Amino acid sequence: MPRVDQEIDALYQLLPGEFTASRNALAKTVSGDAARQVRGLKKPVVVPWAVNQVFWKARPAYDRLMEKGHALRTAQIASLKGRKSDVRAAMEQHRRAVGDAVHRAQQFASEAGLSPDADQLARMFEAVSLAPAPPAEAGRFTEVIEPMGFEALAGVTPAARARPVSDEAAERRKAEQEQREAQEADARLEAAAQELERAEERVHAAKQALRKAEAERDAAAGRVDAERAKLRAKK
Repeated sequence: MPRVDQEIDALYQLLPGEFTASRNALAKTVSGDAARQVRGLKKPVVVPWAVNQVFWKARPAYDRLMEKGHALRTAQIASLKGRKSDVRAAMEQHRRAVGDAVHRAQQFASEAGLSPDADQLARMFEAVSLAPAPPAEAGRFTEVIEPMGFEALAGVTPAARARPVSDEAAERRKAEQEQREAQEADARLEAAAQELERAEERVHAAKQALRKAEAERDAAAGRVDAERAKLRAKK
């Protein structure tokens, strides 16, 4: 059976369009249970096919994803049990590992002329990496696997949380904060009103200066006209 297993693994590394014919050809080379097993193999749809390629052709990225998924799951369980754990850091490392795996999967798909949905790829990589145990069908996925969510942590008993600060104290702090914000808003409004008043005074002064300048201009123009008239009279 080891040889047949190797041949089956090779099937899931082929392009999707080559799978069925190669599977049927393989089935003809074996007999009994092995033949029935091979004939029953399903052709992968695009998203799991791309995930399979990361397993077979970019194993470091796949292994890193599984490692970070296990670390995140461990951190989440520890947090639920009340133990100290850096869930945020674990989530960020897992997010980067998922992103890297998606990128590699898209590369393999693009080379094959395929374009799997990036969100579906990310969800499947999340589901595979956060499962309670590594999936036995790794490298041979045929259908999209969705994340299990919180049910994946079934059986984990959350620790009792510390009692929150009393509602009365929280309400008092909230009221004090709102009062400070209102006072600051009033102060800003008063400052803005004073600035507006000063601006209006400057506008009024500017208008007066403009009227004075216009009067002086008109007077100067009158004098120019008078002098010109005198010159014409002499000629």
